[in-house]
Amino acid sequence: QVQLVESGGGLVQAGGSLRLSCAASGRTFSFSHHTMGWFRQAPGKEREFVAAFMWGGTSTYYADSAKDRFVISRDFDKNTVYLHMSGPRTEETADYYCAAGKYNSESYSAKGYENWGQGTSVTVSS
Repeated sequence: QVQLVESGGGLVQAGGSLRLSCAASGRTFSFSHHTMGWFRQAPGKEREFVAAFMWGGTSTYYADSAKDRFVISRDFDKNTVYLHMSGPRTEETADYYCAAGKYNSESYSAKGYENWGQGTSVTVSS
C-alpha cells in the first residue's frame, strides 16, 4: 500500500505563488514505478487533472490551464512530489489531491491512480 500526504495549501493572492508537497511512503512505492499526479476539485465540480510526472522517466504532462504557470517536480531522496503554482487564479480555488498510479500511462484520468492523498485546500484570493 502507498500512503500519500499533501501539505502546503492555504491562502494565496491571485498572481502570487504557492508550492504544494506530497510525501509518499510505503514498501511498494517508487517513483520508478509510479506515475504521480496532481488533481483538484472545486466545490460543486468534478475532480480534474492538473499535472503528472510519469513513472520510469522524466516526462511530465499538464492540463492546458496549468501549462506555463505550474510545474511538477519530484525529489527522489525525500520521496516527495511538488506542485509549484505561479500566478494562480481565483477560479483555481480548490482542494488539491496527490495521486500515485503504478505503471500508469493514463496520466490525465483519475481512473489510472489507485492511491490518493487526503487533499490540501488552496484558496486564491483576488
